[in-house]
Amino acid sequence: MHETRTNLDLTDSRLLSALQRDAHLTAQELGELLNLSPSQAGRRRQRLEAEGYITGYSAKLDANRLGLSVQAFVQVQMVNHAPDTANSFSTLLATRPEIISAWTLTGEADYLLRTYCRDLPGLNHLIHDVLLPHPSVARVQSQIVMDQSKSDAPLPT
Repeated sequence: MHETRTNLDLTDSRLLSALQRDAHLTAQELGELLNLSPSQAGRRRQRLEAEGYITGYSAKLDANRLGLSVQAFVQVQMVNHAPDTANSFSTLLATRPEIISAWTLTGEADYLLRTYCRDLPGLNHLIHDVLLPHPSVARVQSQIVMDQSKSDAPLPT
């Protein structure tokens, strides 16, 4: 299912940590941080990309500046666990930009959704007009984020 960590030395781990903090680092800057030549640092980065350790690069945006003032976690319990039900719900998730991530879980809830909405009426619409009417959804429970005490952190390397 998932490959395990292989072929990473301390320098690779340090490179991955540095790139998680700042993906704009040049080969020159990485080399200085890692005590490598720029070409060595660049080759290591390329190898880690090719081996799938680095899956992409993205920008972190400020939700409030974008007018997305309500963050919520939404737990969804499914009607059943049939493949058709899961596929139908996955299709719904893919069409909703306010759902920025989704996990399948063990326990009472089948899914945990992380959402960003412009306001409470937007969250209300997502829950009552989109999620609850979906035929695969049995129950929804939401928790509105009051404050984020720790930002999304880099993965431990």
